[in-house]
Amino acid sequence: QVQLVESGGGSVQAGGSLKLSCVASGSIANRCAMGWYRQAPGKEREMVSSISSDRITYEDSVSGRFTISQDNVKNSLYLQMDSLKIEDTAVYFCTADICYRGVRTGRLWGQGTHVNVSS
Repeated sequence: QVQLVESGGGSVQAGGSLKLSCVASGSIANRCAMGWYRQAPGKEREMVSSISSDRITYEDSVSGRFTISQDNVKNSLYLQMDSLKIEDTAVYFCTADICYRGVRTGRLWGQGTHVNVSS
């Protein structure tokens, strides 16, 4: 099975930037979207951003600060995070959605990369 591997996490001061990367170990058949989720300590996992052939979405709190992009040749997904806030501290997960006839039938998850934003 194809694996997703994230990198780029780390510690940064508030106001700083980080760029997360996610590389798929191979091509993903019927991939219809990719995205980033995060889970902060003591909180539920939430969608941060997603990208498909016709749409890019952002969670309200990151809109204008984060930018998602992908490189299909490199089977890679990126998340540029600027103006980081303490509340952005979380484990960030890369996802790849698999669809059949327009319906999502599965989702691959990476292992996650830690982002810690301090004051």
